[in-house]
Amino acid sequence: MTVRDDPAPPDLYQPSARRIERERFRRARTRRAGLLATGSTLATAAVLVALVVSSPGWSRTRETFFNWHYARKSLPDVLHGLWLNVQLMVVCGAIVLVAGLLVAVVRTLRGPVFFPLRALATAYVDFFRGLPLIICLLAVVFGVPALRLNGVPNDPVVLGGFALCLTYTAYVAEVFRAGIETVHPSQRAAARSLGLTSAQTMRYVVLPQAVRRVVPPLLNDLVSLQKDTGLVSIGGAVDAVAAAQIVASRSFNYTPYVIAGVIFVALTIPMTRLTDWVTARMNRRQSQGGTV
Repeated sequence: MTVRDDPAPPDLYQPSARRIERERFRRARTRRAGLLATGSTLATAAVLVALVVSSPGWSRTRETFFNWHYARKSLPDVLHGLWLNVQLMVVCGAIVLVAGLLVAVVRTLRGPVFFPLRALATAYVDFFRGLPLIICLLAVVFGVPALRLNGVPNDPVVLGGFALCLTYTAYVAEVFRAGIETVHPSQRAAARSLGLTSAQTMRYVVLPQAVRRVVPPLLNDLVSLQKDTGLVSIGGAVDAVAAAQIVASRSFNYTPYVIAGVIFVALTIPMTRLTDWVTARMNRRQSQGGTV
């Protein structure tokens, strides 16, 4: 006798007419909101374009800032200089993250024996957070070579990157310190009660939680660093901004600056959207009771 398996019971759940109507209403409302947003955006853009185009000096402005001939002429040089900006962003970003984390850990050390280290770290953060970046760049790029120290490079790219690291390490250190201080003291107490040392508690308990909580502001600082790499051109480094300046000085046309600006915006937007996505994801996990 053969044994025949019973067929799986059919799905007995059937959404009610009220729920079907509610979902249909939500979809219709979403489509309507999307159409309204698209229409208002297009209308606003049309008004702005009309105001700009109808202005008395538009023809001269178009020739000076939006000249297609000079855009094509300057694009290869700007892209070649942009590679320097990308290299600076990657190298300085890595250094800033590591150095900022070290400074933040030093600022959170406990005990009177660490007071000199805490004082030095605090003075460093306060000074470079208050010092404008362009002044720091000028002081490092032109001041360090004037000292004529043996073994110290005079390359404006290296010195400009060092100045960027000095400034942004102070900002990133404060971001890390804020994340460390958000970890509840009970976490440290629990770790110490399990036999972990202070260093082990910081490494395995505090820092993993702190770093996850400050990912969005860290990404914001990296976006700012990416834009500020263009300031190294004041020391003579030929990056995207300096390349645009060279072409503009020859032709007295400012279209190369517009090209450089558009390229920087194109590089920044993906990181900005990534920051928004990470922030929204962490907010959803936090609201649902997940691990932050």
